[in-house]
Amino acid sequence: MGRKKQVRQSAAASAVLMLLLFLLPLAVIVPFREELFARVETVDESGDEPFVPGETDGSILLRVLDGETVTEMTLGEYLLGVVRAEMPASFEPEALKAQAAAARTYTMYKLSGGGNHGDTAHVCTDHTCCQAYVDKEAAWRGWGKQAAEYEQKIAAAVRETDGQLILWEDEPVLAVFHAASAGQTRPAGEVWQNDLPYLQAVASPEGESAAPDYYSRVEFSTKALRETLLAAFPEAELSGPAKDWLRRADVDEAGSVRTVEVGGVKVKGADVRTALGLRSACFTWEAEEDTVVFFVTGYGHGVGMSQYGANAMAAAGKDWREILTHYYTGVTIGPWRGLNSFTN
Repeated sequence: MGRKKQVRQSAAASAVLMLLLFLLPLAVIVPFREELFARVETVDESGDEPFVPGETDGSILLRVLDGETVTEMTLGEYLLGVVRAEMPASFEPEALKAQAAAARTYTMYKLSGGGNHGDTAHVCTDHTCCQAYVDKEAAWRGWGKQAAEYEQKIAAAVRETDGQLILWEDEPVLAVFHAASAGQTRPAGEVWQNDLPYLQAVASPEGESAAPDYYSRVEFSTKALRETLLAAFPEAELSGPAKDWLRRADVDEAGSVRTVEVGGVKVKGADVRTALGLRSACFTWEAEEDTVVFFVTGYGHGVGMSQYGANAMAAAGKDWREILTHYYTGVTIGPWRGLNSFTN
């Protein structure tokens, strides 16, 4: 409940940042796609050199599904588009390297399990299925005058981590990531069905000053909230006053909701977050006359690498390997022998 005051104090700053980051012509929300498309300008690409992937990334050819079109490209070229889409190019170089290695690892984790597209393609550009992807033309329109600089930063991040993966027992990990944690990441088992030894809770250094809209506020009418909760949890009993609909929240040290009773039904906080469209599962709530207000900290599922946390670590002098071994517990960083089965 105490987060309410902090939310209101940062409302003005958050409103400005919202305008900068979220006024976009996109139907699908990806945490950092906003920065890429905030502006549409004509830019001169003549000063940019063609991207040449590293030896390992360049030896792996992928079929990438974009809509109904399948395009062949090297793993390095694919990762360039993923990093453009998944992390702001203004971030620290070491954070971008951490993102490149995480994206490479996530890709090979998917491929080693057979992927989602059968013989049609290895991966796609839909972030709800694989990873977000932005091509050079679209990225440069958004970046404007800084396009060449940003492209070089991301290209360097991909090349300088060439062939490097995050490994657990010599196999690629499920290298998930999110925008901003609430000061501590979450174990996979608290968010999804299965727990994983390398996706456990660790401290994360980002905060209100580092991540835009770190605090957010969502208001529902009692009628809308009842309908939304019953659609997600049909066994819930919501006949009483709204202040009693959500009770007995079990929270972690950072305030993320592990479980909560919704109308007498015990559910995961992550499921409530999804049902209500909250930015994270780190939330509190207050019932007023005809409304219920949720106060939320952070952005994303909270599992794995926090991207704003990674940037804060990089700004403090940590390199990309230190960032990854912090967020993915007990892992090693290095080449994966299984890559040989995917090389040309």
